[in-house]
Amino acid sequence: MADTHSVLIVGEVTDGQLDDTTKELLAHGRQVADDLQGQLAVAILGTSFGQLPEEAIALGADKVYTVTDPLLQEYQVDAYTEAITNLAREQTPAVILLGKTSMGSEVGPRVAFRLDTGLAQDCLELRVDSADKRLIATRPVFGGSCIATVSCSSEPMMAVLRSKTLEPLTPDSNRQGEVVAVNCNLDASILKNKLVERVEEAQEGLQLEDARIVVSGGRGLGGPEPFFGELQELADILGAAVGATRAVVDVGWVPYSYQVGLTGKTITPDLYITVGISGASQHMAGCTGSKVIVAINKDSEANIFQEARYGVAGDWKTVLPAFVQQLREIL
Repeated sequence: MADTHSVLIVGEVTDGQLDDTTKELLAHGRQVADDLQGQLAVAILGTSFGQLPEEAIALGADKVYTVTDPLLQEYQVDAYTEAITNLAREQTPAVILLGKTSMGSEVGPRVAFRLDTGLAQDCLELRVDSADKRLIATRPVFGGSCIATVSCSSEPMMAVLRSKTLEPLTPDSNRQGEVVAVNCNLDASILKNKLVERVEEAQEGLQLEDARIVVSGGRGLGGPEPFFGELQELADILGAAVGATRAVVDVGWVPYSYQVGLTGKTITPDLYITVGISGASQHMAGCTGSKVIVAINKDSEANIFQEARYGVAGDWKTVLPAFVQQLREIL
């Protein structure tokens, strides 16, 4: 039987600091732990931790497990799965939360299988049923066209959460917490693959998921040139990032790093300008958190106009230059 008073977050580290997704998970986990009247713990895997435990505690954790082993120096799905599974069996948390990242998407299902429990995928919100203390999650289904509410009936209750669904808590350097060192003693025989090379794509300008303004284009632009011409010009004026739909990425007009949507990046900008985007549910699933959506599309019946606060039904080749000219005069 799981400990009904604990929540365990599987943390991730980027450039020596807690990943933004982990910071958001701590906010989700803090709410769940408070509802369960229990503790919030986070597991950080690796070989060197620096100030990571203190950072996690300041962001809401009550306990930090520093899980160490030579096999955890670089991310390896088999090593991470084994380490997290062993920790979960030893600590018996009521709830285990992971982020919808490459690691979370790979490790989450494997850990759930080994613990003989279910896993709520791609969740947007979490709450605890006050009657039976079950974890309740909301998640998009049918390509994001509907939202389903699911209940976790097995233990531990596990969920993978989408990024940009909750703001991290304000760090409190006065918070106190416990740091527990865990030595895994993993056997190298568990590794079914090994990391040969890590290639990092150079990122210029604003990160798409962090931008306050995003300008995105779809197949309606007719080719790759407008992304690096007209759209980029508009983005430069507004201090915005440039995004795209999956269809655009699939035909090779722009790299995957531009993709917004269910299988791309989730964004929550203050302003989202779409050009030549129809508004398919798969794309809208990645931008529903936008505060204001502006649509430019020649099809007045396009679904994007149902989602946009402001829209222009017209040819982008006419509308966009006029819009850019007006912005230059104003700014």
